[in-house]
Amino acid sequence: MQPGVEWALRPLAEMSSAEFSEWQALLEERSGMVVTEQRRSFLQANLSSRMREVGAADYSSYYRQVTDGVRGAVEWSTLMDRLTVQETRFFRHPPSFALLSSYMQQRCESRQVDKPWSLWSVGCASGEETYSLAISAAEVLQRFGGEAQQFGVIGTDISLSALSRSRDGHYSSRRLEQLNPELRERYFQPGPDDRLQVISSLAARVCFARLNVLELAGAPMSDMDVIFCQNLLIYFRRWRRREILNRLAERLAPGGLLVIGAGEVVGWQHPDLTPVADSQVLAFTRKCL
Repeated sequence: MQPGVEWALRPLAEMSSAEFSEWQALLEERSGMVVTEQRRSFLQANLSSRMREVGAADYSSYYRQVTDGVRGAVEWSTLMDRLTVQETRFFRHPPSFALLSSYMQQRCESRQVDKPWSLWSVGCASGEETYSLAISAAEVLQRFGGEAQQFGVIGTDISLSALSRSRDGHYSSRRLEQLNPELRERYFQPGPDDRLQVISSLAARVCFARLNVLELAGAPMSDMDVIFCQNLLIYFRRWRRREILNRLAERLAPGGLLVIGAGEVVGWQHPDLTPVADSQVLAFTRKCL
C-alpha cells in the first residue's frame, strides 16, 4: 500500500474536550455558527476529511493552520464550504412562495410599486431559493405591463463554492421535484450530464455575492422589496438571530416583505414591522411611511 493511501485510511483520534471548545469558539467568533455537543461528530468528520487532504496531523495543528494569516484565510474559506453547504431544493417551503406571489400581486394591483422589484435570498446555498424567488417574481409580474415587469434577485452566502454552483445554474432533476412541470418547462433547458440549466433570460435577473451575515451592518443592500431568510438562523444563538433580523429589517423598503423560516425565532418583534397573518409562514411587512 502506498504511504498516501495508508494515511488517508487511518482514522484520526477523537477530538478532546479542549480541542472541541477551541473550534467551537473559533467558528462562533468568525461566522456566528454555534456547534452544539450534538453536532460534535459532524464537526469532527468534516475537520478530519479536510485534515487528511492537507496532511494535518492533529486538530491543534490544523487550528493553527487556519488561523495563520493570509494562507490561513484561504484554508478557512475552504473549510467553511464544508461546514455550511446544505442540501436544498426549489420551492422548498411552498407556503412561503404562495405568500410571496399573493403579496406581489396585491402590491401590483394597488400600484404600490413604481420601480423595479428587488428581492434578496439570505444564505442562498447553491441557489435554489434564489432562482425560486426569480421564478415566482417572473410569473406574477408577467401579468402586468410596463415597469412592473422589471425585477432583480440577489443571493448571498458565506460559501464561495456554493456561490459558484449557484452562478453555474445547473441542477439535478431531484432538486426540482417540487417544481410545477409547466414551470420547469418554461424556466429550464437540458444541460450537461442529464442536468437541467436555468434559462439565460431568468439567470440574467439574478446575481450572487459572498456575504457573512455577521457583517450585515456593512452590506450594500437596501430598500429591498422582499427578503427571504430561511433555514439559516437555526445555526445561531438567540441573541444573534435577533441581531441579524434587526439588520435585515433595516434593509426593507416601506411595505417590503420579510420571510423567515417557521420556528427559527420566537417572540421577535420590530417597531417598524407588522406580522403577516398566515398560520404556515412566519413573515412581516415594513410599515409604510
